[in-house]
Amino acid sequence: MRAALQQVVDDTPTGFDAVVFAYALCGNGLAGIEARSIPVVIPRAHDCIALFLGSRHKYQDYFDGNPGVYFKTPGWIERGGTVDRQLTGFDLDRRKLAEKYGEENADYLMEQMGRHTQTYRQFTYIRTGTGLDGQFETTTRSDAAARGWQFESVPGDLGILERLLAGDWQSDDFVQVPPGWTLAATWDERIMEAKQ
Repeated sequence: MRAALQQVVDDTPTGFDAVVFAYALCGNGLAGIEARSIPVVIPRAHDCIALFLGSRHKYQDYFDGNPGVYFKTPGWIERGGTVDRQLTGFDLDRRKLAEKYGEENADYLMEQMGRHTQTYRQFTYIRTGTGLDGQFETTTRSDAAARGWQFESVPGDLGILERLLAGDWQSDDFVQVPPGWTLAATWDERIMEAKQ
């Protein structure tokens, strides 16, 4: 992914104010991106959930108060496929795994691929103001009930995305990477910074 995003930066012609990513650090997916002839601007956030909640601080406060939460948004539901695919990146179909790898291996693969989901115990739906919020909130509530998880619905705040697109980048909510500098993870509350 980093190489593809770097290519976007490299291919952007001069004459623009900046290359703007409506994205976050996301597993260090943007770490190492270098601004070339124009600045690169990125919201200061670990992942997209902070962008839907309004800031990295709101995200951290919610996350700290709700361990084991898995967030859902309209876009995630529309494009994410099944709950298993959303949680693991795979459609966990034991029958198909058994056909391909045998019964014993299918059991092992189901256990291993689902292991990281064992810490989840709550779905939180972020209402973003789309016309489908009601439908997706109901779907998320049903998914939580089917798994025996808690459910909560919270209002979203798209202010950081609005400021990003409006060019209002002067706050600490954004990292501006000048030409010739690189985006780097900081491993602290700043999340990322520009490094020369």
